[in-house]
Amino acid sequence: MDFLGIIVIILTLILILAALFVIKTKDLVTAVVASAVVSLIASIYFYILQAPDVALTEAAIGVGLSTIIFMITIRKTRRDEE
Repeated sequence: MDFLGIIVIILTLILILAALFVIKTKDLVTAVVASAVVSLIASIYFYILQAPDVALTEAAIGVGLSTIIFMITIRKTRRDEE
């Protein structure tokens, strides 16, 4: 197996673990950060598949803008614990 194959397998494992973590975690901030990791790995996949324009768009929107919007929304809402 070549180096790129090993990288894809490692990224796939991290992607699956992060996606499961998003589903199972109770803390919203942690779920948003794990969701950003999923988007980042998807962006890396697109780059490996030689689609750099899609990779940049996924990185900008999926990792950057969506994470910021979710964090602002979580901060502005009231939590039940408080």
